[in-house]
Amino acid sequence: MVCNINVTSLKCFFSGKHRKHPGGRGNAGGLHHHRINFDKYHPGYFGKVGMRHYHLKRNQKFCPTVNLDKLWTLVSEQTRLNYAKNEAGLAPVIDVVRSGYYKVLGKGKLPKQPVIVKAKFFSRRAEEKIKEVGGACVLVA
Repeated sequence: MVCNINVTSLKCFFSGKHRKHPGGRGNAGGLHHHRINFDKYHPGYFGKVGMRHYHLKRNQKFCPTVNLDKLWTLVSEQTRLNYAKNEAGLAPVIDVVRSGYYKVLGKGKLPKQPVIVKAKFFSRRAEEKIKEVGGACVLVA
């Protein structure tokens, strides 16, 4: 039994004999005759989500933090030992902003050695613990 099939329905939209552009050029038909492909392999390609925010300032809340127990890892061990032996009362300066951190938090303990810490922000407990060991907190803009 021979079945007559409409010739236009045999046009292959994605492959076949590569007859120019039978399914349209590029992403044509993504909402129509190529919908199955877009829904299956590119979900969420069409449409909008959420609300627009005009004049958005990015990185407003960007504030990487470092705890007190990791503070001495920002300088070399040799530096710490040199200042520990020092009897003149000199203290090393640890600039956490240069290391990529903005805020110093108060988790952990500091060794009984004075240190000058430069940061954009300090938590209350961090400031107390730094001053407790004889150090100082310096705010940097």
